Amino acid sequence: MKYQTISEMENLIAAFNNCTLPRCKWHHVAHLTVALWYLSQYKEQEAISRLRQGIQQYNAAMGIKTTKDGGYHETMTLFWIQIVHHYLLAAVARNSLLEFANGLIQTYGDKNLPLKYYSRDLLMSWEARSNWIEPDLKPLDI
Repeated sequence: MKYQTISEMENLIAAFNNCTLPRCKWHHVAHLTVALWYLSQYKEQEAISRLRQGIQQYNAAMGIKTTKDGGYHETMTLFWIQIVHHYLLAAVARNSLLEFANGLIQTYGDKNLPLKYYSRDLLMSWEARSNWIEPDLKPLDI
């Protein structure tokens, strides 16, 4: 997927923030886009807090409960925030948000990237879902 216009991104962000984004549109690329937007608008800690709260509000509005098998995942959220934050810091400052988003998607569009850092058992554990857990396969040195 590639965004053609900034309004495509803005519509996705608005729908996420209003909890009106259809569930079928809340996929990996949407997560990356929302994380990028929050990190571009707020300092890192505030972006993390707002994104965490936004995902939990969205999930509640969609009837998605956090269980051992699904729902909000703290380690995955913080893993991807770190990836997106690093990407933003490393990218050329003159790029537009649209270019940032498309570059981010091209570079980190593989939703299985966390499995290069975490064993499946650890990543799918309740502990990782409910708290930040450090990677067990290799450090997240980005």
